[in-house]
Amino acid sequence: MPPALFHRLLIANRGEVAVRVARTCRALGVTPVFAVSEADRDAPYTRGQEVVVLGPARSAQSYLDVERVVQAAVQSRCSALHPGWGFLSENPLLATLCAQHGVTFVGPPPQVTTLMGSKIAAKRAMKAAGLDVIPGSEGVLRDVDHARAVAAEVGYPVLLKAERGGGGRGMRVANTPDQIESAYHDAQAEARAAFGGDGLYLEKLVVGGAHVEIQVFADRYGKAVHLGERDCTVQRHHQKLIEESPSPAIDADLRARTCAAAAAAAARIGYVGAGTMELLLDRSGPTPVLRFMEMNCRLQVEHSVTEERTGLDLVAAQLRVAAGQPLPWAQSDIKMTGHALECRINAEDPSAGFQPAPGTITRWVPPAGDGIRVDTHVETGYVVPPHYDSLLCKVITRGADRAAAIATMISALEQLVCEGVPTTVPMHLAILRSEGFRTGAYDTRAIPGWG
Repeated sequence: MPPALFHRLLIANRGEVAVRVARTCRALGVTPVFAVSEADRDAPYTRGQEVVVLGPARSAQSYLDVERVVQAAVQSRCSALHPGWGFLSENPLLATLCAQHGVTFVGPPPQVTTLMGSKIAAKRAMKAAGLDVIPGSEGVLRDVDHARAVAAEVGYPVLLKAERGGGGRGMRVANTPDQIESAYHDAQAEARAAFGGDGLYLEKLVVGGAHVEIQVFADRYGKAVHLGERDCTVQRHHQKLIEESPSPAIDADLRARTCAAAAAAAARIGYVGAGTMELLLDRSGPTPVLRFMEMNCRLQVEHSVTEERTGLDLVAAQLRVAAGQPLPWAQSDIKMTGHALECRINAEDPSAGFQPAPGTITRWVPPAGDGIRVDTHVETGYVVPPHYDSLLCKVITRGADRAAAIATMISALEQLVCEGVPTTVPMHLAILRSEGFRTGAYDTRAIPGWG
């Protein structure tokens, strides 16, 4: 008989993330306990729920305070903790402290998160596991001269990147040898400020590529599967705007080979739970190649796209695997049908350089209908706080094919009513209606239909 699920689970996150995890908890008979900051204490999703206040509004004193989060789990008698995505979700110390205090961490073992948190070590591990990687330095750059030597070997343009970190910080492009020195020092300074370390590595800059990610899932018994890929090429400052599956940029053969290799790589490194391999489509050679960039050791914001194509609840699978149960599916059990699309809608003002727009939502009417899913924590009267990410909702649509999913998304966004704060809906509609997006004639260099 498989191990039982948890009775009580602490959700160490906020907003749409907390609502999403709690929905599955209730469906499985698990009591969700919300860990919140003082700014979120009266958020609509906390009404009538068990709540633990972590601390002040500042993330560093609440959602990012590892000891407070673990203490909240222990004091609220939770036997498990789900970190969601963002905040502490990829912090190996959180998993370690959970284990020390008898709390099951819903995620991979800390040693795996540590391995994947080092971009260089991750690339080595994935290369050894059979995935293609982006050509570049074999380790941390020693100095500017070392960067010049590696750049001369792989060819310009090149990208200097922080060895730890992400989110587009600690990255600089050098198109010619005379740009290496300034790019090196600028990237190093930003990395030091953002991540507390200034180690850099160098990669060949893949120009005109597509950003593709593969959803993998593994249990503690060495079994791993993939759940297809998602395309995240439409981005603004390295932040994803639209995600879809299947990717319009790759063919069936490349998809099958790379997805199988990603699942095998996850098993090889001892991964447990939900994870995402981030890859870049390199079209520079005679045949396109998907090259590994990094692995996100958590569930992604856009996991809902995969859920719509597979009909599976990935949060439920996370909880079962964390409880010690084997993966509920074999690779042959996973069937992906149709096309799914997701738009992230933020409280930002596109006309003012996408400046975040905190404030009170005076009217909120989400779209509804066949093929439409909305994941949100917002309702009329909700106050968008200035302290956190300004995501209001994710609108997910599905259709028999890509054109149908796009048409349904346009209809859904036209239905969405949000008064009181500006949103990014106009930008998303411009993208979706553009010829470039509809035909797939775009890459990571520009947003189709915008700017």
